[in-house]
Amino acid sequence: MSRRAAMASSAAPRARLSPPAPAVAPPRKRRRSPPVPGSTSSWRASTENAAPRDQRSRWQAPECAPGRVWRQFRPPQPALPSSRRWVSSEDASTSSSGDTCTIMSYNILADYNARNHPDLYRDVPWDAMRWDSRRRLIIREIRHWDPDLVCLQEVDRFQDIAEGMKSRGYEGIFQRRTGDTRDGCAMFWKSKRLHLLEEDSIDFSEFNLRNNVAQICVFELNGAHKLVLGNIHVLFNPKRGDVKLGQIRLLLEKSAIYKFLTTMKLNISLHDRRQLSGLDSSEFDLYELCSSLKYQWSDEEVRNATGYSNVMVAEHPLKLSSSYANLKGNSNNRGLHGEPLATSFHKKFLGTVDYLWYTHGLECSKVLDTFPIGVLRRTRGLPTREIGSDHLPIIAEFAFTESLEDDFEEQDESEQDDEPEQEVSTAQHVYLSSDGESR
Repeated sequence: MSRRAAMASSAAPRARLSPPAPAVAPPRKRRRSPPVPGSTSSWRASTENAAPRDQRSRWQAPECAPGRVWRQFRPPQPALPSSRRWVSSEDASTSSSGDTCTIMSYNILADYNARNHPDLYRDVPWDAMRWDSRRRLIIREIRHWDPDLVCLQEVDRFQDIAEGMKSRGYEGIFQRRTGDTRDGCAMFWKSKRLHLLEEDSIDFSEFNLRNNVAQICVFELNGAHKLVLGNIHVLFNPKRGDVKLGQIRLLLEKSAIYKFLTTMKLNISLHDRRQLSGLDSSEFDLYELCSSLKYQWSDEEVRNATGYSNVMVAEHPLKLSSSYANLKGNSNNRGLHGEPLATSFHKKFLGTVDYLWYTHGLECSKVLDTFPIGVLRRTRGLPTREIGSDHLPIIAEFAFTESLEDDFEEQDESEQDDEPEQEVSTAQHVYLSSDGESR
């Protein structure tokens, strides 16, 4: 009876005593796609169905976006310590004039090089490799330490850096490498403290020593002291030490000309006229290359290193001291010679390739120490979200140990002396170098 009534109510609507309930569509059942002939009707995760390892290393985009590759997940890098510590000289000279100058050298990793050598930065987060992120970190690093002079290497976006430096009162110049390369060297200085007197550059390709470049500038500090500053990015290739040594030799030989600009006097009898043009070696501070009985050097390699094919001794006219080696640091981040254990770190290199040298007339009062080697290793490589380059900036503070008047008096006394060291001692030079082309 109940069954027929139910059936009847659906057939005779006038017999309803209440409004009908709204019709509800029955749930739809998903149908399985028809099996492909010759295959099983279901798929299960198993070792047989797993993709090969080389295909699982990265995600491919859908067919609608051919050629696009989703980047592989990279584990986060451990954060570096919030700051580095200063190491001060324990026996600062009492003859210092009181004026100091802080100088930074920083290889900032050219954007072009970062994008064209991804194999060196496989463990670096992708956002840490973007230029806009690295630029912000580089500018922030410079502003934080607030140096008077900044020497940069691997600069291929000079205007981007210059805009950030201008707001802090810096002026700058740039020297690009020749050929197909896009990067070069740059110098920045605080215009309120330093005045640029002279500038020059060296294109090593003119001497068949690759296409690296160097900058040489003369500055006046607070109207009282003159300073010669050299900035060079030498060839890294460990198999071409002849080219590297030749590049440094040419840079140092240029200094004799700038000694004339800084002291306004130059005893030309102490210099060969070819050496004054930067095409010849000079008479001081010897660097023994090798013995022909132990190592074989071709005539071209010897000529690159010393300037002559039959001379086995490279020479330069300045007595240089290393700022970091002269100030004792912690054994966790210093090597046997006192230099930092590492100033650069990427997938294929961990070591020191950045240096800061100075001559008599200056005293290094403190340096900014690098990170301990173990801390750097834990990052698995630079850059990071705190460091914008695969190099660490090196910084030193220098004090002038002699006044300008003392320089002139010493120069006058030494003009009649044949000892070249006395003539050289009045010059005040700083040289920053980076073998940072390690890719």
